[in-house]
Amino acid sequence: MKRAGFTMIELIFVIVILGILAAVAIPKLAATRTDAQVSKISTEAATLVSELGTFYTAQGTFKGKSTADITNISLKTGSTNIQNDKIIVLGDDNNNTCLEITFNNVDDGNITVSADNASGTVCNAVKEATADLQKTYNFGGSNVAY
Repeated sequence: MKRAGFTMIELIFVIVILGILAAVAIPKLAATRTDAQVSKISTEAATLVSELGTFYTAQGTFKGKSTADITNISLKTGSTNIQNDKIIVLGDDNNNTCLEITFNNVDDGNITVSADNASGTVCNAVKEATADLQKTYNFGGSNVAY
């Protein structure tokens, strides 16, 4: 009489193989989440700089405005009113500060994008990914050639 079913050895082999596959797959999935956060913050930073430039070009000042007037990007900033030395913060899900945008002069359209205080895996990757964005921008001025 032949019995149907699996032997204990066959079941152990299947469990071992599934364990090995899980050990390989789980770190890959975790890295994908980090890459997605880096991509999101980097894209939001580039979009925000572009929106600030567009807004200043259209309005001629940031004075008396709020971040809600300029963008709908979710910012990690307390007060939304823009003033000199006001900092707008982009960060990761763990409330780490990845990028800061400082309004040096709201009347002249002068802002600085920096990542000096970046900490954490995501923010360190954002710092590298946005290296070309991290500088001082002057949206106003008389540098237009005729």
